[in-house]
Amino acid sequence: MNIQLVLRPVLFCFLFLLPNILLAEGETGTVNPIDKSDTTWMLVSSALVFFMIPGLSLFYGGIVRSKNVLSTMMHSFVAIIVMTLQWTIFGYSLAFSGENPYIGNFDLAFLDGIDINSTKGSIPTYVHFLFQGMFALITPALISGAIAERIKLSAYIVFILVWSTLVYDPVAHWVWADSGWLFKMNALDFAGGTVVHLISGIAGLSAAIVIGKRKGDPGLLTHPNNMTYTLLGSGLLWFGWFGFNAGSGLAVNGLAARAFLVTLVAPAAACASWLLIEWYHTNKATALGAASGIVAGLVVITPASGFVGIKGALIMGLLVSPLCYLAILLKGKLKYDDTLDAFGIHGAGGAFGAILTGIFALELAEGMTFESQMMAQIISVVATGFYSFVASYLIAFVIEKTIGFRIEEDKEITGLDQEIHGEKGYDIR
Repeated sequence: MNIQLVLRPVLFCFLFLLPNILLAEGETGTVNPIDKSDTTWMLVSSALVFFMIPGLSLFYGGIVRSKNVLSTMMHSFVAIIVMTLQWTIFGYSLAFSGENPYIGNFDLAFLDGIDINSTKGSIPTYVHFLFQGMFALITPALISGAIAERIKLSAYIVFILVWSTLVYDPVAHWVWADSGWLFKMNALDFAGGTVVHLISGIAGLSAAIVIGKRKGDPGLLTHPNNMTYTLLGSGLLWFGWFGFNAGSGLAVNGLAARAFLVTLVAPAAACASWLLIEWYHTNKATALGAASGIVAGLVVITPASGFVGIKGALIMGLLVSPLCYLAILLKGKLKYDDTLDAFGIHGAGGAFGAILTGIFALELAEGMTFESQMMAQIISVVATGFYSFVASYLIAFVIEKTIGFRIEEDKEITGLDQEIHGEKGYDIR
C-alpha cells in the first residue's frame, strides 16, 4: 500500500481541524484561567488580614483594666475559631451563592461543588473563600470592643454565631455578591466600610445598650493597663490592612498598588489630625490618641481604597478624626458604655467613609451620575446600619433574657480573667 495514499487524507484532516483545535485550546485557557501572580498575592493578603486579628487583640487588650486583659484578647481568638467553622459550613454559601438579592442559599455549604479547578476571576475559588473568610473572622471580633469587661464568654459565642448568620452574611451578600441588591444599585464599597466596620460598630452599640454600663468607679473604667500593647496593636492592624484593602481587587495590578498607597496616606493624615485635636482639647498628645487616629484613618479609607486617589485619601484622613473624636465624646452625653469605642471609630468612621467614597471617587460606577452615586451611598449606609442595629439589638436582647449576656456583678468586679479563665494576664513577682 502506498504510504502517501494513507497519510494524505490524515494530513488533510489534521490541517482542516487544526484551527478548531487551537481555538478550542484558546477558549479553554481563557475561561477563568488561574493567574499565579494574582493567586500568590491573594494568599499573602489573606494571611495579612488574618494577622490583623492578633493585632486587634493587642489593641483592645491594652486599653482595658488588667483584670480583664485576657478575656478581652480571648474574644478575638474565639472569633477565629467560631467563625472559621461557621464560614466553612454555611457562611460563605449564604454570602456568595444564589440569585436572591438579599441572601444566598446552601449550594456552597461545606464548599460543595468547589475543587482545585474552580475559579473566581483569575484566582482559585478556595482563595476567594479564604480571603473573604478573614473578613468574616475579624468583623465579630470588632464588636467585642463595645461590650468588653462585662460579658459571659458563652453568651459572646452564641451572639457572634447568630449575628454573623443573620447580619454579616446577608449584608455581605447585599454589597459584594453579583446578585446583591446594593451591588446592583452600584453602591461603592471596595473593602468593607459598610459590610465590616459600620455594621460591627452599630452591633456593638446595640449590644452595649442592651447589657448596660460596666460596674465600678467611672474614673477607673477608662484606665488602660498597657498602652504598649495598644500602640503595637495599631501598628499590626495597619500592617495587615494593606492586605485588607489592596487585596480587595483580587488581582495584582495598578489598582492594588493605589489601594496600598492610600492605605498608607489616610491613616497618617488621620493620626496627625487626631493628635492636633487632642492637643487642642487636652493639651496632651497621647499614644492612645495616635493609635485611635491610625485606626480611624484605616476605617474611613476602607470603602474608598479602590476608588480614590492620593488627594482624596489625604482629605478623608484629615476629616475622619474630628468626627470620631466627637462621636467618642458623645457617649458620655448619651449615657451608653462603648468600652473601647467600637461604635465611635468603626461605626461612625465606616459610615463617614462610605459617604465620602461617593464624593472623592475618581470614577463613578458605570451609568451613574454624581447625584445617583451619592444616593446609592446614602442608601447603603442607612440600610446596612438600620438593619444591623435592629437585628443586633434583638439578638442581644434574646440572649440576655434567656442564657444571660452579662456576667454576674460580683464576678465582674473580681475580673473576667480570674472568673472565666482562672488565669491572670500578668503575674509579676
